[in-house]
Amino acid sequence: MRLDKFLSNCGLGTRSQVKDIIKSNKIKVNTELVKKPEFNINPEKDVVYYEDNKIEYKEFYYFLLNKPKGYLSATEDTFQPTILDFFSNYSHLDLFPVGRLDKDTTGAIIITNDGLLAHQLISPKYHVDKIYIAALDKEVDPSIKEEFEDGIMLDGEKTLPAKIEFLDKNICRVTLHQGKYHQVKRMFEHFSYKVIELHRERFAFLTLDNLEESSYRELTNEEVINLKSLCKK
Repeated sequence: MRLDKFLSNCGLGTRSQVKDIIKSNKIKVNTELVKKPEFNINPEKDVVYYEDNKIEYKEFYYFLLNKPKGYLSATEDTFQPTILDFFSNYSHLDLFPVGRLDKDTTGAIIITNDGLLAHQLISPKYHVDKIYIAALDKEVDPSIKEEFEDGIMLDGEKTLPAKIEFLDKNICRVTLHQGKYHQVKRMFEHFSYKVIELHRERFAFLTLDNLEESSYRELTNEEVINLKSLCKK
């Protein structure tokens, strides 16, 4: 791996910024002072120092964001803000959202640069829970429970069984194991209900706890290990 890419991945700065750092005689690889950004290293064997401080290499990053309304779950958009706008300090990492939340939907979403884990977490194969709170435009008839949990025809096929809990007259908690386009909204539309507010309160075992809207935190090593374990079933 090129030295400048290694340093950028470690969060030392953008590729252009780390090139300046390298040229300023602040980087050592093992015991050698290195001045060339294109210098190749082995992250698993070589030890890299910045101003004599050892740099720990991280290939993948994992964050939990409390998404607000008004942001697209996309990496970029010409006209509208995206959730990657909150991660401007990590623009060099090629981050992306795991799945999507609608522009007007709030709540828990994972941001990472680990493509394999992202694919597994949103794959119906692994049945990873995505739990939502839905506020509807009118009182809900509990009789929808059986059909809702059995599966509803969307896009010419039946959805996976979902779980629904009735929290109030017009408020439900919904647990999905897949992520079809506007799935929660369309499932309720099947019964002539309109979702007026939608919030994802949990992704797998990850909850927002005291994480304020528009804020994010990096996942712990234990949380990442546990997410990966969900995809080995």
